Amino acid sequence: MAPLPPYPRKRLGQHFLIDPNLLRKIINLADLQPNDYVCEIGPGGGALTRLLCQSAKQVLALEVDPRMVSFLKEEFAECSNLDIQEYDALRYPFDQLPEPAVVVANLPYNISTPIMFRLLEARPMIRRMVLTVQLEVAKRLTANPNTKDYGVLSVMAQRLADVRFGFPVSRKCFRPVPDVDSGVVRLDLRVPQLFSTQEADAFALVVRAAFGQRRKTLLNALRGAGFPLICLERAQERTGIMLTRRAETLSVEEFQNLSEALTDPLFPSVS
Repeated sequence: MAPLPPYPRKRLGQHFLIDPNLLRKIINLADLQPNDYVCEIGPGGGALTRLLCQSAKQVLALEVDPRMVSFLKEEFAECSNLDIQEYDALRYPFDQLPEPAVVVANLPYNISTPIMFRLLEARPMIRRMVLTVQLEVAKRLTANPNTKDYGVLSVMAQRLADVRFGFPVSRKCFRPVPDVDSGVVRLDLRVPQLFSTQEADAFALVVRAAFGQRRKTLLNALRGAGFPLICLERAQERTGIMLTRRAETLSVEEFQNLSEALTDPLFPSVS
């Protein structure tokens, strides 16, 4: 009988996927090819890791828990295409991966959003992501304008990737059982990525400011974030986007147009 992995630690947000049918569905959604390089975040007990190694050329498994690292290294000692590293995904340099990777991860609920932003920032070294996240986060990632789930995460992710909801995951598929249900999402990063770091920062500034006070009109929310009135008036005239609207009504493309207008070097800068 194979040894059991160490028991999940609550403080690390560990909930291990144990349903074999669900694991196969994740592999199918990832659409892995024999030459793919895979980065798995949080392999836990290694149930998904084994399937990844069978499907891809090379797998890098990042695990923050030293107990799990020791278990995995012993459990997968004969697996030649697996590299297990003890690393916090919030600190790992994803932009320095040896080749563009498919990221597969069962993300801890408490740090899923910051990890996703780090992965998005690491383009073009990320080709695709298949992420198991809290169902609420999955809904936000895939939300459309004029819905309650549409917000900063929706706009930031959909600007850089084609995002689609894969399938829901019952809390009963985890060990231990969490308090909420989950969902699996797939993000295919768009190629080529045409945005400079400066443009990306400007876009993020506008989006965060717009949603920072989402009950306010764009005009009031952006003024409150420091954009001069003259800059806002000129951006409205240039884009045709009425700033009497609220943030949740704008499409990703409209946010892009507004960001470009607000950060035009000919306009006054944010104070």
